[in-house]
Amino acid sequence: MIDWLGLAESLIASPWLYAVLIAVSFLDSFLPLIPSEPVVIVAGVYAGTGQTNIGLVIAATTLGAFLGDLLPYAVGRLLGARVLKRMPPGSKRRKAHDWFTRELDARGGFILVTTRFIPVGRYLATLSTGLVGYPLPKYMMFVAVATSSWSAYTALTGYLGGVVFQDNTLLGIGVGVGLAFVVTAVIEAVRHIRRRRNVAGRHAAVD
Repeated sequence: MIDWLGLAESLIASPWLYAVLIAVSFLDSFLPLIPSEPVVIVAGVYAGTGQTNIGLVIAATTLGAFLGDLLPYAVGRLLGARVLKRMPPGSKRRKAHDWFTRELDARGGFILVTTRFIPVGRYLATLSTGLVGYPLPKYMMFVAVATSSWSAYTALTGYLGGVVFQDNTLLGIGVGVGLAFVVTAVIEAVRHIRRRRNVAGRHAAVD
């Protein structure tokens, strides 16, 4: 397995670093074991010390993530018709399929942007979006917003650590990774609260 973090650190002073950022963010869009966030954070930390360019770090990461999110969507579109045939009307799986389709129609942007910040959520959302036949132009628009905001947040988290701890790069990386975990946890907590409120609202409406 490639040591992506070690590879990125060995290329900090090289233009090839940005190719590594494109590759790792592309692969992480559909391979859960690829550690894109730590690599991007490290690149951001070194940008804070002037050894990389924060604009190029964000641009490279956004490009890789955007292209990567197109792949599971395409797979979902190719398999969508077959999957639908195995979901007879009235079945639990068909009801779940129809429910997700309605949710995307109502709040597709929110779903795609927020799940981009949740490692497992991003894979399920992009594949499922393709499976239910979500329109490609809308998907690309929302994914562009999701990947650019995710990239900027991740890289700037590292950049902040690099600026504050210029004399201690390891501490800067540690702070950057810690901030990323905290923000991700907050996003997941907000999603959980919203989900519980929606469920409670539906139950109240039924009663």
